[in-house]
Amino acid sequence: MTLQKKATVVSSSVAAFLTLIKFTIGILSGSVAVLASAVDSILDMFVSLFNYYAINNSEKPADEVFNYGRGKIEALASVIEGVIITMSGLFLLYTAIKKYYTHEVSSYLSVSLLIMIISLIVTIALVIYLNKVAKKTNNMVIKADALHYKTDVWVNGAVLFSIIIVYFTGYEIVDIIIGAAISVFIIYSAYELIQEGVLVLLDRALDDEISKKIIDIIETQDKVNDYHFLKTRGAGNNNFVDVHIVFDCVITLFEAHKIADIIEDQIKEIDDQKDWIITIHMDPYDDSDINSDNNNEENCIITS
Repeated sequence: MTLQKKATVVSSSVAAFLTLIKFTIGILSGSVAVLASAVDSILDMFVSLFNYYAINNSEKPADEVFNYGRGKIEALASVIEGVIITMSGLFLLYTAIKKYYTHEVSSYLSVSLLIMIISLIVTIALVIYLNKVAKKTNNMVIKADALHYKTDVWVNGAVLFSIIIVYFTGYEIVDIIIGAAISVFIIYSAYELIQEGVLVLLDRALDDEISKKIIDIIETQDKVNDYHFLKTRGAGNNNFVDVHIVFDCVITLFEAHKIADIIEDQIKEIDDQKDWIITIHMDPYDDSDINSDNNNEENCIITS
């Protein structure tokens, strides 16, 4: 089992544990803040399970049906996770507003306090673990999971603060305000996940810094006259690069191919943690102006 798969199993197990204890106390106590955290943990569990499915499929090799692999399923998982988080935030906001109008009173506050302290400690430990895995694997799903549970740290901290205030003062309005604030924060945190996933699904180009390194590699080759139609994108652990490279029209195919191989090897060294799929079209002249009426032979440039 890969490291990123193990991370999703760990996060799913932790979310299931937190769901059990918080949901029980949330219902018994009537605390909106605790119930909000419980609902968030339920969603955490299902999201982590879905992340396992996404990673398991994205790691499958390319085949006759999916010629470029299934890397984009990670981005799809990120979008779905963001949408689920948004929906949970809206539900929690509704719960807070409902408590305000029904004047419900919280109970079992001492037990709730203990549960939230345990939840906060466990969540912090999980975030530290997921961040380590994300740095090692550079996996988008694990990054999204780490960000998700990082928001849970703030959520659990806010809930703990709410319980302490209500416990000592009896001001239920604090529970309502904290619950509503958490819901807004959850919705806001989902935006980044959705945005990143959508951009990958739309084939956003690689970072400008990476593109510049690719251009520098091409331009430093002595027998390369020019380049055009450079296109890049990322999907899962794969980086895709397509480019047309202009050589002298008298260069041998063997020599041009050798130079193309050198360019590919140097591009792959930009990030050896990624799988690079590089397609280089070798041109004997600059054909970037596809609408030109000039004869192709007139575009042939011979350099000494």
